[in-house]
Amino acid sequence: MNEAQALAIKPTGNEFLDDVLEGLRAAPKSLPPKYFYDSVGSQYFDEICNLTDYYPYHTELELLPQVGHEIAQRFHARGLQNLEIVEFGAGSLRKVGILLRALRTVRHFTAIDISQEHLIEACRTLESQYRELTIHPCVHDFTKPLKLSPSDRTRVGFFPGSTIGNLDRDQARTFLRNAGKTLGSASYMIIGVDTQKPEPILHRAYNDGKGVTARFNKNMLVRINRELGGDFTLENFAHHAFYNSELGRIEMHLRSLKEQAVNIDGERFHFGRGESIHTENSYKYRPVDFTQLAKEAGWSTERLWLAPEDLFSISLLKYCGE
Repeated sequence: MNEAQALAIKPTGNEFLDDVLEGLRAAPKSLPPKYFYDSVGSQYFDEICNLTDYYPYHTELELLPQVGHEIAQRFHARGLQNLEIVEFGAGSLRKVGILLRALRTVRHFTAIDISQEHLIEACRTLESQYRELTIHPCVHDFTKPLKLSPSDRTRVGFFPGSTIGNLDRDQARTFLRNAGKTLGSASYMIIGVDTQKPEPILHRAYNDGKGVTARFNKNMLVRINRELGGDFTLENFAHHAFYNSELGRIEMHLRSLKEQAVNIDGERFHFGRGESIHTENSYKYRPVDFTQLAKEAGWSTERLWLAPEDLFSISLLKYCGE
């Protein structure tokens, strides 16, 4: 793996600018959460994952060894030895490392991530730890269709962290359909999905006392200022996260603290006092509801694991087509 390989498949066009302008022109205003993850945003998220109250990360991490062991037994019984892991979002090396140690016949790893800098760093680190592994970096928005090179390997998608919760139901269904086409027939998917739970647990997870999540949220504005020439004043916006029980999701917003205007690429956007920019959702699923959603997208659920107190779930899906 080298930087040139990653650069060669970098998407063209200023999608960031287009998406920001489209989101801020809308009513209500919004920004796509995929743009949280520049190098600084990725560092903030790593800090969030180390917070005690942010249960999704450490709960999934504790569940993965059992999951990896049982999947390895299942694949061995089926004679599946020529495996390739395809991770949608090159996130936690610790998590994919658990799978690589469990699924010892994996010789190829494809990492798909929108952040080129983060992707290169992650792949280099993984390459130094697993010398026998052939790594394929791909700079791409994993929410969009992607065609991988034909292969006789059994591809196993990996989508941890309940990142699928950042998508609404229709988007999640579309992602799973696209992932099935990307991975191909007879492929599998290991996917982490957050569960519905008491509101106080959710509130603490997204409103940490150290303010890391607030800095993570505001970093989107820092990035717009730096890369797109925006003039957001960070002190004029506040982090606001709450559980929307009707829709079954955490919502993250940046709330304007005063009447103000912001300029980006020659356009002027007005904000009223209390008006917010919706930056992220995190949907929480009952296991039965996610199993049904996956089925509608062409996946059967082979096994579902629940963490203690049902705090988190991991599913092994098999692609059946639609």
